[in-house]
Amino acid sequence: MSRAFPFDDAATARAVIGDDGTLTEWNEGARRLLGHPADAVLGRPAAELLAAVHAPAPPTGSRWEGTVGLRHRDGRALSVWLLAHRRPPRDGHPGDWLVVTPLTGREPLAQDSLAEAGLLQSPCAIAVYDDRLRLRRMNAAMAAVVGLPEERVRGLRLTEIGGKAQGEELEEGLLRVLTSGRPLDVQTFLRDGEDGARAWLARMAPVRDPAGRVRGVCMAAHDVTDSQRARQRLQLVNEASVRIGTTLDVTSTAQELADVCVPALADFVTIDLLDPQEYGGEPPARITAPVRLRRAAHQSVLGGVPEAVIGPGQAEEYPDFSPQADSMTAGRTIATSMATGDMDQWLTWHGKRGERVREFGIHSSMSVPIQARGLTLGVAVLTRHRRPDPFTADDVLLAEEITTRAAVCIDNARRYSRERETALALQRSLLPRSLPRTAALEASSRYLPAARAGVGGDWFDVIPLSGMRVAMVVGDVVGHGIQASATMGRLRTAVRTLADIDLAPDELLTHLDDLVLRLSDESGGEDGSGEVGATCLYAVYDPVSRRCTMARAGHPAPVLMRPGGRPCLLDMPAGPPLGLGGLPFESAEVELPEGTVLALYTDGLVLSRERDGDVSRELLYRALGQDTDAPHADSLDTTCDRVLHALLPAGGAADDVALLIARTQGLPASQVATWDIPADPALVAPIRKQVVEQLDSWSLSEASFTTELVVSELVTNAIRYGSHPIRLRLIHDATTLICEVSDTSHTAPHLRRAKIFDEGGRGLLLVAQLTQRWGSRHTPEGKTIWAELPVYEEDEPGE
Repeated sequence: MSRAFPFDDAATARAVIGDDGTLTEWNEGARRLLGHPADAVLGRPAAELLAAVHAPAPPTGSRWEGTVGLRHRDGRALSVWLLAHRRPPRDGHPGDWLVVTPLTGREPLAQDSLAEAGLLQSPCAIAVYDDRLRLRRMNAAMAAVVGLPEERVRGLRLTEIGGKAQGEELEEGLLRVLTSGRPLDVQTFLRDGEDGARAWLARMAPVRDPAGRVRGVCMAAHDVTDSQRARQRLQLVNEASVRIGTTLDVTSTAQELADVCVPALADFVTIDLLDPQEYGGEPPARITAPVRLRRAAHQSVLGGVPEAVIGPGQAEEYPDFSPQADSMTAGRTIATSMATGDMDQWLTWHGKRGERVREFGIHSSMSVPIQARGLTLGVAVLTRHRRPDPFTADDVLLAEEITTRAAVCIDNARRYSRERETALALQRSLLPRSLPRTAALEASSRYLPAARAGVGGDWFDVIPLSGMRVAMVVGDVVGHGIQASATMGRLRTAVRTLADIDLAPDELLTHLDDLVLRLSDESGGEDGSGEVGATCLYAVYDPVSRRCTMARAGHPAPVLMRPGGRPCLLDMPAGPPLGLGGLPFESAEVELPEGTVLALYTDGLVLSRERDGDVSRELLYRALGQDTDAPHADSLDTTCDRVLHALLPAGGAADDVALLIARTQGLPASQVATWDIPADPALVAPIRKQVVEQLDSWSLSEASFTTELVVSELVTNAIRYGSHPIRLRLIHDATTLICEVSDTSHTAPHLRRAKIFDEGGRGLLLVAQLTQRWGSRHTPEGKTIWAELPVYEEDEPGE
């Protein structure tokens, strides 16, 4: 061999014969054996050295050993035992045969320390090498491993005995022990024709004479294949625990199961699951054939998974004689082999599968039912075509262990998906499907559930109020799931009810705080496990005065952008979160010019693990103010999409997000008329006349009669039961006329049924019959009675 070695290389006769039969190498040991110098034989046919007339048949396989008659240079015929190793082509050199025979080691053995140290009768495979690293002794166990008797290979080096690359690694270990005098362990793999590669642990130790000098090396070989495979199985199970179930998505979890099994356990894996929709949302308690399965995932050692007949998402029906249906109905693993004909009926029935089996040489298959919590969810089918060995009993146990762990993750993902879909349906049913069109503002909204945590309790709303005013609300219930969605629905209903009686924002939040406390008491119990918490922002905008009054309960402050200005955070009192009880809320009032953009949102929009809250708000400002200098402002839908795209990651937010963006609209002064009402009822007639004249100027003459009656009743009631000063105000837009009468009394009116002979009590009943709706609201100065009438502007002449 060409590798340098520090000891006598001539103790072995070594030659290399090319595939064409010519000699390409000839060492000094070969010259000592047969007497021919290297220059006399190199390049000549090796058959010329044979003493026999007929050359033996060329060897087959990777190793050959036998006794051959060779001719010495002096004409003598020598019977020589030869060991030949086939060396494949390498580094641009063609393949050849390495032929060796020992020249030493045949002398009688003396009783020395080397022989005594060998422990030759040990069942452990042991070999002893001398100080030239040539084999001195080996026991029967090592001879069985080598496959050659001791007397034939005694005197050879380990690389000459094995003839494989692993021999060089072991020989280098022997040299290190010989030179250092310290023990060494070397692990290597040797391929066994029947059982694939086997793992060996070579434990090497120096052999010393009585004087302590290193005289050789003892090597004990231990077959650690079983323990190695056990470690690999344990490692695969541990890896499955880490890699499977990283998400709560059924398809992703199924793909993770397939990825873990390839190539560690199988060459091609398919994961097919029952479709719960076909069974009313839950897998059946008992599986019966035929069974319909949907492909969730598959994986292969070949790119593109060419073995697959169907793709992910496609469904197929499996008859009772198929391995899939057989394992699911039996509730156990079914291992089949092509050689035994177990799958002939199935492959004949499904011709396309039979073609793939023959095309790729699939020889073994194993169907493992995916079971969790007493339910069968599907089946994992593992097949082999590249690995020649069939599935063993240990493989079955390993596949079942991995599949059992994955089944729990798949079931968790399935249950989570079902609960998420239910909660999302509930959430969407509780949120407004569309926002009302009002004269006070135009608005657009978005709601996005959390990507992983599930649907939560975020909500938004736009509520029309009396006097053309409108309320905007955004809230967030703590927690996720159906309970949070249900609580959100109750709070949204409560806000609408409280808004309908025209409570001021701070007073509304006080009542909402009381409700959250009651909900906590109802659901929590003594341990407080059901404690309810929420935040809320409530704002009321008046298009007539162009002022907005708002209050918040622990909620993020809104972002304000006036026309031509830049977005900024509105400075207003924070207020405590809902559910603490006993703490006050404060209102803030701000003037909003027409065209002001107001952004209300929940904290899921700006809170992120990847960036600071200040950075998120800067992104929000930038998204809102991106086109402020453009001649035509973006639609609010476009603005909402731009905000979400700028602040939320591609995979979705970690928390629920509710976003409400509104652009304010002012009501021109020409659409509002106001009168101060005198205290004398006799002076009300001129007011009625002025009302009719105002309606004529608004082209609303058709509504004059009804409006005059309503005004008369409301003004008369205010004079009779209210306190001065009294004021009448008319407001109109394209479809609605609003009549408001305000006074300083805090006594609210109410309908009552008048008896036949009663002289009063019919005024408000008449108002209720003549108007679309009516009501009252308290103000800091007293109260306002209002009524809304439908109107239609008269067509212009000639239209």
